[in-house]
Amino acid sequence: MGVKLSTGVVETPLGPLRIAVTESGVARIALPRSSGAGFAGWLRSVYADAERVPWLPLVDKLSLELAEYFASKRREFSLSVEPRGTDFQRAVWQQIAAIPYGDTRTYAEVARTAGRANAVRAAGTATGANPIPILIPCHRVIAAHGKLGGFSGGLDAKRRLLALEKAATAELI
Repeated sequence: MGVKLSTGVVETPLGPLRIAVTESGVARIALPRSSGAGFAGWLRSVYADAERVPWLPLVDKLSLELAEYFASKRREFSLSVEPRGTDFQRAVWQQIAAIPYGDTRTYAEVARTAGRANAVRAAGTATGANPIPILIPCHRVIAAHGKLGGFSGGLDAKRRLLALEKAATAELI
């Protein structure tokens, strides 16, 4: 039997997030700015072999953890992630996943820690292709000199996520 895949929608302060999970982890989070057709097309191409099922328990768990994150009650997610991509993309996403809550790294730092210091643009492209934003916190990657750079959910969403984390971190100081 192949991979089982379930989808859902989670309401957040950013707007509705489209999510996809398998029995073992989170496969995709689509931010509100992305199109529904893009989400469905991505699922068809990347999970063409998956059996679509109406509900998996991880849908509810992910919904709960995202609600806790947006309420500043969760800094780390407990769910496994299953990003599908090239070896380099996965190396970049692994480095992004290691960026602490409330902190940022530049694209150059991500490229260097992913083992390809001269591949800053490629690291930026891989960051933009991240299929699981928030859990793999690509909003924490910024351009040199503190500029925000791009974000698949739009710069307003990136600013809001960074502000949420900064405010929650400041409460502890």
